[in-house]
Amino acid sequence: MAILLGVTGLWAFSFSLIGVYLSGQVDATFAVLTRITLALLVFAPMMRLHGLGWRLATGLMAVGAVELGLMYFFFYQSFLWLSVPEVLLFTIFTPIYISLLDDALKRRFDLRCLLAAGGAVAGAAVIRYQPISADYWHGFLIVQGANLCFAAGQVGYRRLNSVLPVDMPRHALFGWFFAGAWPLSLLLFWMLGDFGALPTTPLQWGVLLWLGLGASGLGFYAWNIGATRVNAGTLAVMNNALIPAGLAVNLLIWNHDADIGRLIAGASIMVLALIIGRRAGTRHA
Repeated sequence: MAILLGVTGLWAFSFSLIGVYLSGQVDATFAVLTRITLALLVFAPMMRLHGLGWRLATGLMAVGAVELGLMYFFFYQSFLWLSVPEVLLFTIFTPIYISLLDDALKRRFDLRCLLAAGGAVAGAAVIRYQPISADYWHGFLIVQGANLCFAAGQVGYRRLNSVLPVDMPRHALFGWFFAGAWPLSLLLFWMLGDFGALPTTPLQWGVLLWLGLGASGLGFYAWNIGATRVNAGTLAVMNNALIPAGLAVNLLIWNHDADIGRLIAGASIMVLALIIGRRAGTRHA
């Protein structure tokens, strides 16, 4: 729990740093590639294959490609359509997706998860401070893509961790996680990147450096380690602890003019939807 709380504090600033200093200024696919490259450079010298084997190494790479590569791609795109508070609030459904994925793996289904998804749409409609547009819903769906990837990665890593060699330090294995995300991020940059929208200021490069070494490198390693040391219910709750922390940072430092009333009303509906989804998961547990 202490590890997850520490990473929550670490990540609380990431949303605002991306929204304020990178979104709309630096190409999203380049930002993703830079973060993953820096994180990989941190863990590459410690990577070990001996005693792990290619099968497990490939599993770690697949988890990294989904949880980090695809998730970051959706995540950065969402800031082109939504404000930072909206992106934060729309991540509240990651625990529901964890429950749905776990249900799918165990071949079961619960209608409450669909009801929770309906709450997502209602809460999203309340939060928006101007008439609902197609662009807004487009951004909302992009965030859900990021949520699904992050949830799938966590579920996958928890399952994979049970078969990893117990005598091998996890920092010696985690480089494979970033190694799986790196080729995908490179391909996305090559296919979709805007080579004319690269960082141009020391501040932008500094933000990318921090996000790559701190938020991605240290953050994802610590988060996945913490995820294997708590039960599924605690992990689900901690997935949403980032939301109030990130909102507090954004509203207090960068976004003083946000419509707090609508944010609270929409968030309340989302919390109710989350409770419905979590009750389903608790009953299964």
